[in-house]
Amino acid sequence: MSGQTEEFTPLNADQVRMYTCGPTVHDYAHIGNFRTFLFEDLLRRVLMQQGYQVTQVMNLTDVEDRIIKKAADKGITIDEFTKPYIEAFFEDLDTLRIERAERYPRATQHVAEMVSLIEVLNGKGHTYVSDGSTYFRIATFPRYGRLAHLDVSGLKAGARVDVDDYGKDDPRDFVLWKARKPGEQSWDTPLGAGRPGWHIECSAMSMKYLGESFDIHTGGVDNIFPHHENEIAQSESATGKTFARYWLHAQHLQDAVGEKMSKRLKNFSTLRDLLAEGYQPRAIRYALITGAHYRSPLAFSPELLKAADSSVKRLDEFAVRLGPVPSPLAGEGQGGGLEVRQRWDDALRDDLNLPAAVGHLFEFIKAFNTRLESGKATADERAAAMAMLRHANRILDVIEFPQALGAEVERLIAERQAARDRRDFARSDEIRQQLLAMGIQLDDTKDGPRWKRIR
Repeated sequence: MSGQTEEFTPLNADQVRMYTCGPTVHDYAHIGNFRTFLFEDLLRRVLMQQGYQVTQVMNLTDVEDRIIKKAADKGITIDEFTKPYIEAFFEDLDTLRIERAERYPRATQHVAEMVSLIEVLNGKGHTYVSDGSTYFRIATFPRYGRLAHLDVSGLKAGARVDVDDYGKDDPRDFVLWKARKPGEQSWDTPLGAGRPGWHIECSAMSMKYLGESFDIHTGGVDNIFPHHENEIAQSESATGKTFARYWLHAQHLQDAVGEKMSKRLKNFSTLRDLLAEGYQPRAIRYALITGAHYRSPLAFSPELLKAADSSVKRLDEFAVRLGPVPSPLAGEGQGGGLEVRQRWDDALRDDLNLPAAVGHLFEFIKAFNTRLESGKATADERAAAMAMLRHANRILDVIEFPQALGAEVERLIAERQAARDRRDFARSDEIRQQLLAMGIQLDDTKDGPRWKRIR
């Protein structure tokens, strides 16, 4: 709201309450949506790594204009229509390793809370009824427009909109409760038969689970107006309290020509599209969270994904080069690992600057690889480097660390080395192929054999 970087201080000591606008489940979420969801995953992980306890609520919008129309066209209920898209959304979250929020409330299951909130607004004189629908009168909320930095001085009194989406910079009285239309699924309430408007849903659900005031509200920049502006107006008019104390918004994912990726423009890809093209989930995740700062647009392209895949492989290879995995706490804070960890943490504490943090990480990896190649890296330094890599991966979540080998694999690797030492290369190659069949690839280096799992 201030447009400035500010120090974050939660309402309650080490506890953070955060609301994130979730998907409207009228179709599969596209990767532009997932850039925002991944930014919120980044925020959640950084807060937790800094020692906060996070309670995150992400809504599922399962009633709005498009859903009602599509369900009616198919002759099925809203629940029947949205069910496969909700299931697909959670599958996609898991594929991209997005940590689950504590709650995923659905709009259709919280209509009573929305009606109660509207009744409070009615009682305080913030609403009016027209053609059976209830509208919020934004002239009763003088602070309207502060989040989107709108000039509403020329607002035409009584102009209103009853759809769930409307023009940018076009502030109008917005609908809280829509009167039932023929053929629409509706709810019988004291407000009359109908269904809630889009904006009231998030206010009612966020306040139910996080309280009338909470710490952080996030979403994409397209949510700022009208959705978040309307949330503030109706919430603060009802409670007289600050709704959300900090607002963070992710910029758009763009196509190759710089257009916002959206279903409306039909220039989007779903996660399923990219997987079918052979791209790996880890590369997609890495591209969307490191390709640009979350407040900068990100141009999506095959080149971005290829570069991300290369970076993920470099991280995997570094983990392999460090050798057998030490205890997760082994070497914590020792040597160079401490210095790069400070730079990593400082970058993330500075408005979640993950691209800068990753730059520090790869500088460290480059320098440490030189130390490994020279044979000067000590066991403690390797352990510190591994601890740093695990610390970074708590945020990135893209590295596949080598796991302990089984006794049979260890025996075969030792036997192969013995065969090489006695120059029995036929037996050495035979064991190498046997290990490959077991999913273990060996690479001979001057530091000895290195192994990695290939499946």
